[in-house]
Amino acid sequence: MNPLEMFKNAQKIQEQMVLLQEKLGEVIITGCAGGGMVEVDMNGRMEPLAVRIAPEIVNKDEVLMLQELIISAFSDAVEKAREFVAAEVGGNIPANLNIPGFPL
Repeated sequence: MNPLEMFKNAQKIQEQMVLLQEKLGEVIITGCAGGGMVEVDMNGRMEPLAVRIAPEIVNKDEVLMLQELIISAFSDAVEKAREFVAAEVGGNIPANLNIPGFPL
């Protein structure tokens, strides 16, 4: 492959990565815990967007349980975001490549 062709391919890949980053910022993924009593929304970049807590589980005597449910919901959302990214990338990027901003 000649250098000019390699440069064009690199440019094309960079453009695709920018488009994917934009798409990841727009998608909303929801993680749940406690049967839906705690929900966490995040985008495909794994940036938290919102937390929803069912009022009936807010009890000053159960703060520890609530904290654990929030962590569980966040972990669920992270796993779903990783699955979404893997499906979007389609295995085109090796998992050990570690590209900033891409949660592989």
